[in-house]
Amino acid sequence: MSVLVFADSSEGKFKKTAYEVVSYGKKIAEQLGTNIVALTINGGDASELYTYGAETVVAVKNDLASCDAKAYASIIEQVAQSKEATVVVIDSSIDGLTIAPLVSVKLNAGYASNVVALPSSVSPFVVKRKAFSNKGFNNTEIATEVKVVGVAKNSYGVHENVVSGTVESFDATLPALGVKSAEVNKASGKVSIADADIVVSGGRGLKGPENWGIIEELAAVLGAATACSKPVSDLGWRPHGEHVGQTGKPVASNLYIAIGISGAIQHLAGVNASKVKVVINNDPEAPFFKAADYGIVGDAFEVVPQLIEKLKEFKQA
Repeated sequence: MSVLVFADSSEGKFKKTAYEVVSYGKKIAEQLGTNIVALTINGGDASELYTYGAETVVAVKNDLASCDAKAYASIIEQVAQSKEATVVVIDSSIDGLTIAPLVSVKLNAGYASNVVALPSSVSPFVVKRKAFSNKGFNNTEIATEVKVVGVAKNSYGVHENVVSGTVESFDATLPALGVKSAEVNKASGKVSIADADIVVSGGRGLKGPENWGIIEELAAVLGAATACSKPVSDLGWRPHGEHVGQTGKPVASNLYIAIGISGAIQHLAGVNASKVKVVINNDPEAPFFKAADYGIVGDAFEVVPQLIEKLKEFKQA
């Protein structure tokens, strides 16, 4: 019996979500009186996971160029069975939301996604989840013998719990893959939206792609990722990879700054999980003001440069 945690990585480095799910899995293991096992696939230095409580790290190496949900689900299933895992913890990123249902089917396990807290009870096993596009919560009981839990980003946090761990290799059998990646193109030198603690996002209020410099400059000062609303990506001002919202990439950052974005319901639904939301817009009736924690009514071309200068002064002080 164990708790298995999938610690996701990219280009040989663990993502922040990996540390969060290991922290989460460690506490569930303590609740159940069992041990935690962290699984890495082409991951980084396994000893990094010891800091967050991973007593055993199972390292799987393969030649997959990118995340293949079918292959990853098969590997997780094999390791879960070998370690007699009764709980499998995966993040609720885009990849995690694709992999976890496949794992659930393979293990005949109940699955709860977007979980925001530790189980309120382990017998029965009850978890709190986000619902209604992050506008509410529900308590879900997973009654199957094996449970799959998808942890929402930035919901539990990263908690150090240093242990002396061990690394084990595992030879997984990959299934026949129906899809092959011919090429993977990633933006370099920028903070990714998925890993960012701060996201600076722009909308049609910026009037054109030639004005995007203020978004990038503010993001650079804050160490933030840049994003945009759907109309901006549809117009070709910014790449579709930067489109955030319910129909784009979901955002659960610690700080989300919306500049020139009115706040369509689909956009708000996709960024509502962010802990602090700030809006800058010259329309005081913009819907985003009702959802924001802080708002500035003003011209972005006047407000943002002043904000950049004040932040630079603050950082130099």
